Amino acid sequence: MTDVVVSAEWLDEHRADANVRIVDVRDEWEFEGIGHVPGAVNIPFDSFRAADGDEGMLPGEDVFADLLGEAGIERGDEIVAYDDTHGVFAARFLVTAVLYGHDRAKLHLLDGDYSAWGRGHETTGEPTAVDPATYDLERADETVLVGREAVAAAVEDDDTLLVDTREAWEYEEGHIPGAIQFGWREFVDDETRGLKGREAIEGILESHGITRDRRVLLYCNTARRISHTYLVLRHLGFEDLGFYEGSLTEWEDADGAIETSEAE
Repeated sequence: MTDVVVSAEWLDEHRADANVRIVDVRDEWEFEGIGHVPGAVNIPFDSFRAADGDEGMLPGEDVFADLLGEAGIERGDEIVAYDDTHGVFAARFLVTAVLYGHDRAKLHLLDGDYSAWGRGHETTGEPTAVDPATYDLERADETVLVGREAVAAAVEDDDTLLVDTREAWEYEEGHIPGAIQFGWREFVDDETRGLKGREAIEGILESHGITRDRRVLLYCNTARRISHTYLVLRHLGFEDLGFYEGSLTEWEDADGAIETSEAE
């Protein structure tokens, strides 16, 4: 199909396709009061987050399947998600779908968030009519999820690069030993709210030593910010990625070692 990240122009061309579903993860009042992409369904961020989940902040298989089914989404659909926060909340929705077995080739992030759409395309405040569906959730045999033990092993593994996607001050206050700091917002152009150009992103990654010849294992605090970084790296063709869903919250709860230092 198409790439991980899609433009507003691509979405405008394909939003009426029978198998394309558009998901707006903003709060309901924003979806209704500010407006949304015509045809979009609203699945607010808080509805697919669990503060006490067995796997980090994942909501649970049944909860997620019900959310998608109520929104008229089926397992074989193409999904384009957006928010109004540079894509980080929408990315979390998409990665949740990946972790629960939706075909990753059918999951797409709108570049530039809702503002990119609103600058040149029709918006509406009208609710979207939805025919509920049954979402048959089935996890894939292989997963990018890694647990605390794998992270502990990665600390001693020169072939794995631990990447902390939080802000520099958070990293300085405490991070997993050996991790480098790479704030997820480094990928984002503040003016357009979308991704920087590919050449610029490749240069940024190179300056941090994030290369395709090493396994890249991502973490933050609660797996929201790493979702954006994960999708962008996939967009760039990185394949050997690890996603630490428990992130620093789980690591500290298990008394994992913490290192304090200045960001590189």
